[in-house]
Amino acid sequence: MAAYRRGMARQRYGRARRRSAGFSGPALIYTLCLGLLLGWYGPIWMDRGAWPPLEHPRQSVAADALSAQFGFCHSGGGVNCVVDGDTFWFGGEKYRIADIDTPETHGPRCAAEGALGARATERLQALMNAGAFSLESGDRDTDRYGRSLRVVTRGGESIGGMLVAEGLAREWDGARHGWC
Repeated sequence: MAAYRRGMARQRYGRARRRSAGFSGPALIYTLCLGLLLGWYGPIWMDRGAWPPLEHPRQSVAADALSAQFGFCHSGGGVNCVVDGDTFWFGGEKYRIADIDTPETHGPRCAAEGALGARATERLQALMNAGAFSLESGDRDTDRYGRSLRVVTRGGESIGGMLVAEGLAREWDGARHGWC
């Protein structure tokens, strides 16, 4: 009988109890709640800058999937052609490059503007024919003439920015400025 009592006392006070290798009930519930909180609020916390941002490989460079062989078109509609240094037709739709302004070729105010506009037009055609590109939307979808406003990029770099760097265009600041 004494041995029976000792065995019962060991069970009651936990000396002879075996511990399981897994989580206990409260620890399991706590871990599940923590996982749910991180899954639900984690993206919000990361957007607010609570954690250092993780660079996603697909966000670093946009995939350039558009391409065509561009010619010149000076008036009317077109399929794949360059109108001037900042306007072109692609797939039957007229686009204006949203981040630049180039000299006018149709009704230039002086001979210097016409000559620079012709160089910008030729260079845009060469850049558009140089490989695949992307069209990225900006603040507005269309301009007052109904042209689609897009930033043209190749490998994440603005083609308009290339024209600016070469002195053939200006960054668009919302207003036209004279070239003479």
